[in-house]
Amino acid sequence: MIDFMNNFNPIAQALIATGFTWGMTLLGSAMVFISRDLSRKMLDGMLGFAGGVMIAASYWSLLAPAIEMSEGRWLPATTGFLAGAVFLWGIDKILPHLHIGFSMKEAEGIKTKWHRSTLLVLAITLHNLPEGLAVGVAFGAVAAGLPSANLTGAIALAIGIGIQNFPEGTAVSVPLRREGLSRLKSFWYGQLSGIVEPVAGIIGAAAVVFSQPILPYALSFAAGAMIFVVVEELIPESQRGGNTDLATMGAIAGFALMMALDVGLG
Repeated sequence: MIDFMNNFNPIAQALIATGFTWGMTLLGSAMVFISRDLSRKMLDGMLGFAGGVMIAASYWSLLAPAIEMSEGRWLPATTGFLAGAVFLWGIDKILPHLHIGFSMKEAEGIKTKWHRSTLLVLAITLHNLPEGLAVGVAFGAVAAGLPSANLTGAIALAIGIGIQNFPEGTAVSVPLRREGLSRLKSFWYGQLSGIVEPVAGIIGAAAVVFSQPILPYALSFAAGAMIFVVVEELIPESQRGGNTDLATMGAIAGFALMMALDVGLG
């Protein structure tokens, strides 16, 4: 894998890696062809798991390298982290979306007459934006040649994000099927929620490659955006169904897996 990725420039590496994460969303969405139902317990466990992966990735793959690159200065990592959270907060207030299990009157963002299925897909798309950005920035950081950034660590991040994208894809397509959409349409919209990741990945990698001084800010920006999604969306959603213990242990499992991947491979 390392030898294969070394054959490409960082932007192409980011595209390949985020193509993998999108592919995992696609595979998860394909579960709608097997089942049209997803228990609330399973959904809450999946959401908790995704949150745990994102928290661990935010620190080990993004914030820790950003702090190390800043050589003890707190301003770059802090500024980037806050900027990432504010950026996602702004999108959250503008983009119309609806979280799984919520009623239409609880839709967020600008009020529209869009269908419930469209709003559900946009909610997961919002989750995927910082994930793609994080993977892209990680591969861009490798190109900078800094000791704290390496190719195996970037690959570990992509693997972790990809693993948690599988249940995310299922968590979109199966509820859409339950809403009355055909299996094919449910699959299509489910995988479509992940296509933002390659786009964000290319943008993140290109930004770092062409302007290396922003690297600590870019890494921490992606971390802040991911933590916002976890605290604003994933944790509340996972606890909403009353399966608090399962959701919490799912988050612990996701955190442990991402930590093991990053430390073991990075």
